[in-house]
Amino acid sequence: MIRHMLAPALALLAATPAAAQEALSLDARVNEIFAQATGPFVNFIFAPFYGTNFPWIVMWLVVAATVFTLYFGFVQFRFFGHAIRLVKGDYSDPEDAGEVSHFQALATALSGTVGLGNIAGVAVAVGIGGPGATFWMILAGLLGMASKFTECTLGVKYRNEYEDGTVSGGPMYYLSKGFRELGLPGGGFLAVLFSIFCILGALGGGNMFQANQAHAQISGIVGDYPGWITGLVFAFVVFLVIVGGIRSIARVTEKIVPFMGILYVGAALIILIVEYDKIGWAFGQIFAGAFSGLGVAGGLVGALIQGFKRAAFSNEAGVGSAAIAHSAVRTKEPITEGFVSLLEPLIDTVVICTMTALVITISGQLIMDPETGRFVLDEAGAIATVDGNTGVALTSAAFAEGISWFPYVLAIAVVLFAFSTMISWSYYGLKAWTYLFGEGRVKELVFKLIFCAFVVVGAAANLGPVIDFSDAAIFSMAVVNIFGLYFLMKIVRRELGSYSKRLRGGQIVAYKS
Repeated sequence: MIRHMLAPALALLAATPAAAQEALSLDARVNEIFAQATGPFVNFIFAPFYGTNFPWIVMWLVVAATVFTLYFGFVQFRFFGHAIRLVKGDYSDPEDAGEVSHFQALATALSGTVGLGNIAGVAVAVGIGGPGATFWMILAGLLGMASKFTECTLGVKYRNEYEDGTVSGGPMYYLSKGFRELGLPGGGFLAVLFSIFCILGALGGGNMFQANQAHAQISGIVGDYPGWITGLVFAFVVFLVIVGGIRSIARVTEKIVPFMGILYVGAALIILIVEYDKIGWAFGQIFAGAFSGLGVAGGLVGALIQGFKRAAFSNEAGVGSAAIAHSAVRTKEPITEGFVSLLEPLIDTVVICTMTALVITISGQLIMDPETGRFVLDEAGAIATVDGNTGVALTSAAFAEGISWFPYVLAIAVVLFAFSTMISWSYYGLKAWTYLFGEGRVKELVFKLIFCAFVVVGAAANLGPVIDFSDAAIFSMAVVNIFGLYFLMKIVRRELGSYSKRLRGGQIVAYKS
């Protein structure tokens, strides 16, 4: 199907070599300009903490997730069962304000996180930090559940509900309203700052990185061709969905997220079953590498940094983006959507990312010295791989070791993951845009057109500057969001105490059992 869609453009380029050369050189020019424009911003966000090699932004996220986990008494484990019942709709009242169900809100938020970070991002982490990075990804995912709980509860509590039934919520609203409620200054400034970073994150990680890796996988199957062609196809399809707003996005994500999740995890399980005799060895590599580094560049610290960094990019816990999607839920109890959001990092990082890392580890794509049992490093300090594969190409090659035709299945998964992430992040960016410039169809259309234009840019640029800018833009949102959450988390604890008491006392009952 993909080859059929691209056939006319590929035939034209084949017939006109000069045009093809000019198109490919355009990719190089776009990449050079993009790298020069975003370099200083990226360097600041990922600057190391004083006297260490640990990026300060990663420490910012890890400390916050730990604080929220302890402050709320390990809420991610105590209310896990209740979260499942909420997603099933047991407590859903169709008359509550909001636009989407608990399941649709979860699917929309997951579609923004379950994406190429799980495929390409994990490959990057394992390729640099070794299998041990997987352990730290899992730990970051478990801790991050508390961060999601905090921000998504606030997202619903302080959302705007309009007469036409639509809602707008997210960090920009709870920062401004929550700070004002507590009598604290600066909430409005933080809201504006978050909105700016959210727009950058939507244009960077929300579509450019997705389009970039989708093009890499497709071109690996159909042959090399200019990235802007893939970008145009994606931009057109994305626009058809996002023009209908959150209800249209939710209708698509509630169908595509379960399908793509089952497709990808199912393929990973098949490989793990076939290679069952290596699973014990792979987990041994993961646990040993987590505390020793197993010869990777940076050792233990390198594995830890890559694990936490990739987990944060994958599940976005603490970033605040998911709170925008969850704010659209139909409920009168803000805390219920906090419970539902707990499931995101578990599904995204603990399950799907771990599957990817296990397949890569047992595939033999990471080159080891048979005499020492240590990984062989390339000139850049990353683990040398067969054929020099990185990112999505490494994941594809790893899966192909178990299933020769899997790159074709992965191409479908990549397209679905990229597409679902784009449409969710278009909504995040749109809500930040309307917070800054006001509601209105014309203003919304302007952002949607800009968003689709950046899809094309992302597909045409190289991986390096795209992934750097994507990480920096999204992590910038976390700087503002987490700062605000420290002041507002006592409001969440008050909501949690009230709801827990009423749930135990029988005042809150299921609408269906």
